[in-house]
Amino acid sequence: MADVAVIGAQWGDEGKGKVVDWLSARAEVVVRFQGGHNAGHTLVVDGEVYKLSLLPSGIVREGKMSVIGNGVVVDPWALAEEIARLQKQGVSISPVNLVIAENAALILPLHGELDALREAAAGDGKIGTTKRGIGPAYEDKIGRRAIRLIDLAHPGSLKEKVEKLLTHHNALRRGLGEQEITPDELVAKLKEVTPKVLPFAGPVWKLLHDARKAGKRILYEGAQGVLLDVDHGTYPYVTSSNVVAGQAAAGTGLGPKTSGYVLGIVKAYTTRVGEGPFPTEDHGEHGQILGERGREFGTVTGRKRRCGWFDAVLVRQSLKISGVDGIALTKLDVLDGLPELKVCVGYDLDGKQLDHFPAGMDAQSQVKPVYETIPGWRDSTEGARSWADLPAEAVKYVRRLEELIECPVALVSTSPEREDVILMRDPYES
Repeated sequence: MADVAVIGAQWGDEGKGKVVDWLSARAEVVVRFQGGHNAGHTLVVDGEVYKLSLLPSGIVREGKMSVIGNGVVVDPWALAEEIARLQKQGVSISPVNLVIAENAALILPLHGELDALREAAAGDGKIGTTKRGIGPAYEDKIGRRAIRLIDLAHPGSLKEKVEKLLTHHNALRRGLGEQEITPDELVAKLKEVTPKVLPFAGPVWKLLHDARKAGKRILYEGAQGVLLDVDHGTYPYVTSSNVVAGQAAAGTGLGPKTSGYVLGIVKAYTTRVGEGPFPTEDHGEHGQILGERGREFGTVTGRKRRCGWFDAVLVRQSLKISGVDGIALTKLDVLDGLPELKVCVGYDLDGKQLDHFPAGMDAQSQVKPVYETIPGWRDSTEGARSWADLPAEAVKYVRRLEELIECPVALVSTSPEREDVILMRDPYES
């Protein structure tokens, strides 16, 4: 199987960046297919830390083609800034190794402003967005009024498209008591940023079809996690795009047979940023320990992540929804030294036992986790690169998770370093 799709199987922040970077050594093309610069990936390569938000993780590897698909919403100013920052770190970025779908919708300054205004107006009912304008940009895309990357190549008709967009947004701004935006003002900003981003535009669907025809291995990099999927996540506390592996097809233009192997990234415990239900959240000592050891702060926002025990019910559900073939278990080393570990194996809802996470918002907030206790281990797992290097109790923990989530472990990550990986099944050879 030549192609692999990587998706997060929890609420994001599972460690996808490192795993995608590691897998990219086996691929020739790395593609982002949904989300925007609300996605944060931190890579540690030979002690150098790279923080990515929009660029595919493969960008830090020489000789790889990085692609941003049409399913991504692109903030051109954030993109230009991220490119410049990585170039200062010695990463080579040019149209030779980075291509952006010409039909990708753009995130404009007014989108971020609207995002923030809505969150402020929502009060206690806020969703907990990154306020990066992702949701409003997707709304404009679906509303057929978005400015797309290719529009920057046609300045003569750009103002007319901006005027159409502002007919909608200025009405919203008036209702929120905000000053209206003039077309000339927005057009000027777009023309200023055009030289920084337009050279990367291209027909991504064609590039990927040609790459597949040539027998090149393609790696599809998802952002966020299935539990944040706009359809299958903890609605309305979700992101604004489909996060499941099926989006790799729609978000790139390659069709339903896009990936041969779907790899789900799963953290050895559970974290969440922002608002929304979290059945296994631990507000006490163990939650604090997990947060400190795991350095659980958002790459994009810096917000402290909520932490808790592994939820096998949620993970099993998200793996089935996304058609996952195997998982990459990350941050196992964070659990080192804990005398015992809890794993959620079911829920109690008003005395009724559930083996899945309900769709209703009220039920989601009321379910109580049913825990199974598993012995911990004293020895360190950090940096382990073979199955034999793990303590026996750690092996038992991994094997028990496999049983509960009904999916095999393909690899285990034991530190942020690129090569600290235990490989059990190579997704490119499965």
